[in-house]
Amino acid sequence: MEKNQELRNAWEFVEHTGMSVFLTGKAGTGKTTFLRTVREHSSKRMVVVAPTGVAAINAGGVTIHSFFQLPLAPFVPETQVKTRFDFSKEKRKIIRTLDLLIIDEISMVRSDTLDAIDSVLRRFREHDKPFGGVQLIMIGDLQQLTPVVTPDEEPLLQRYYETPYFFSSRALRSIDYVTIELTRVYRQHDDSFITILNHIRDGHATVGDLAMLNARYRPGFCPETGSDYIRLTTHNRMADSYNQDRLHALGGRSCTYTAETDGQFPDYNYPADYQLTLKVGAQVMFIHNDSNGKYYNGKIGHVTYVDDEHIHVLCPDDMEEIDVAPNVWENTKYTLNEKTRQIESEVQGTFRQYPLRLAWAITIHKSQGLTFEHAIIDAQSAFASGQVYVALSRCRSLEGLVLATPVVQEAIINDNRVRNYMDGQAERTNRSIESLPTLKETYYRSLLMDMFSFAELQRLEAALFRVLSEFFYKYPKVNALHKMTLSDLDTRIVAVADKWIRVIGSLPEADLHGEEFIARVRKSALYFQSSLVELFDRLIDLTKGLETGNKVGMKRYGNAFSDLQQAYLAKRYLLEDMTETDFTVAGYLKAKQDAILSSMGEGDAPKRRRERKAKAAKVPKERTDEISYRLFRQGKSFAEIAAERGLNVSTVQNHFVKRVRTGEMKVEELIGRQKSELIRRIVKGVGSTEGMKPIKMLCPADVTYGDIALVLASFVRFGKVKGSCILCFTGKADCPLFQFLLIILSVLP
Repeated sequence: MEKNQELRNAWEFVEHTGMSVFLTGKAGTGKTTFLRTVREHSSKRMVVVAPTGVAAINAGGVTIHSFFQLPLAPFVPETQVKTRFDFSKEKRKIIRTLDLLIIDEISMVRSDTLDAIDSVLRRFREHDKPFGGVQLIMIGDLQQLTPVVTPDEEPLLQRYYETPYFFSSRALRSIDYVTIELTRVYRQHDDSFITILNHIRDGHATVGDLAMLNARYRPGFCPETGSDYIRLTTHNRMADSYNQDRLHALGGRSCTYTAETDGQFPDYNYPADYQLTLKVGAQVMFIHNDSNGKYYNGKIGHVTYVDDEHIHVLCPDDMEEIDVAPNVWENTKYTLNEKTRQIESEVQGTFRQYPLRLAWAITIHKSQGLTFEHAIIDAQSAFASGQVYVALSRCRSLEGLVLATPVVQEAIINDNRVRNYMDGQAERTNRSIESLPTLKETYYRSLLMDMFSFAELQRLEAALFRVLSEFFYKYPKVNALHKMTLSDLDTRIVAVADKWIRVIGSLPEADLHGEEFIARVRKSALYFQSSLVELFDRLIDLTKGLETGNKVGMKRYGNAFSDLQQAYLAKRYLLEDMTETDFTVAGYLKAKQDAILSSMGEGDAPKRRRERKAKAAKVPKERTDEISYRLFRQGKSFAEIAAERGLNVSTVQNHFVKRVRTGEMKVEELIGRQKSELIRRIVKGVGSTEGMKPIKMLCPADVTYGDIALVLASFVRFGKVKGSCILCFTGKADCPLFQFLLIILSVLP
């Protein structure tokens, strides 16, 4: 990733914004490697899903249908979906605290399936946001595997979707996402071969391309004994027939190895043959990566010895035989560790078998993701978009490729709908990358606003009040209390929060990271947390356990009360946490996840939170500005401190504003005399009553808002100024102290 700007961009979008990402690219460009990197290093809570069992197991995830409990039938607007309580409590916890959903092999995911995912996520999370507010990473190549639509399903889906591809999803069209196409090919190194592959991928193979390819046509080609040539065919029956013919042609004893399964492992998810029959001399392919590096997925070899308990394989260019041991694949599901509060994989079942497959021939479909040194390609009967490209792109070089049948123009099938979609993404991608710094700051600002949003709580309280008014009129005091709470919630919390959110939305970027503003965030969290407790604690107790003889009313009451109680506790716990810590993106996401989990927990969840806080309080925490100051005194620059701590440079600069204002540090030692004098002259010319933006517009590009904030702080050197002026970072220009300072500044040399 350090050497690939496209991968770095993808990482920045995933880790530092809330924007969803479609990561695509040619075969061998590093898509799978990126998925593994995100799984290992991202701070966000995630789940990995894929459209098929084998793809899910290879990606270390689960199938889409099993995780989201989707029916096999198409999902259309009229489809009746399960209620939220058909999902286990464990599954609900995982979905509620999810930050990131990774969908591998997205090219195989149908548009209606993506809308079904959207439906489930909305039910468990934010119902008014696409995908419930979850960020998506969609990984795959639309020029390779395609969605499967049966003839019976096609007319039904055509009524609602322009294409079966994921990009026709209604939910996806309602969000702004970035498409990042990886262009650096790591698999092939021959420029002329890469050019041919690119032309075929795009459906523009030239006469010269086909001529160069068909120069590799060798009718009746028979590889030498011991070579690693593998034959790629378009259909299963062709591969199976070829393998069986070659196996029967071998003399000697055969051995059959039957897989062992334990627990839950559906047969349609088997990653290897349930019964594997081999003979000495059989050509085989490894279908797993060895942890010791002896073999990898796609490596070709020949069986040199078999008995009931041993298989020896020798691969070309290897000096020693491999004593192959059985491999164990796991069928996993996601669970929540109550102690660590992390999403973990729990093994439901295992499949034990030798990681081998007969490999004189395999289908092009099963070759997806593999790399071969030598291959014989029979793609004359190609029937699906991208098949020829997938087959050819498995090979490292043109010299290692042999055609069993010529490649004709008719066999290169491309879907114009895919080409049109990708053409339309290029401009959007460039705009998104250019605005990446702004998107990162927007994400930071949006999470601040999210902390002080009470719309969901207001909606749920109104919903419960409607149920009580309709079915529980024999509790007039409870109804009256809810009516009063709705009014107080609107005036004391929602209206105040809306004003505060508008302030957050209008403040300059540098102010949002300033020490004074972060302190105001903590105080605001305390105000709203206290107000919520005052309004809802007694209300929840009085509303608990109401009864009526109406079954429909009891069911609606149970759902409405549970939703309100959970939403209240989640918001209360979140605000409680944020009163005690500085706001950061990672810190806020973690606090929100913990708060949701506690709100869904058993009766002792608040007790666990108090115990956790008491334990954490015993360890003194170094203030964030003290850490930056210490690193600066060690000789590190603002940029180096920011990189080390994962912060913006402007955030680090704001850690020094107070020290400059009190005279503890001089602005010149922080940003240099030349830059500080330049900013001072501009401030004298335009003033600071309109904030920092007019000053920034007149400064050179290398001057940041953080630089300006430091210079403004240097105008006040007599302790902390209490007032309401721009120098106090409150945005008021009519402060008497501020007017006095302007007079003083105007006469200074």
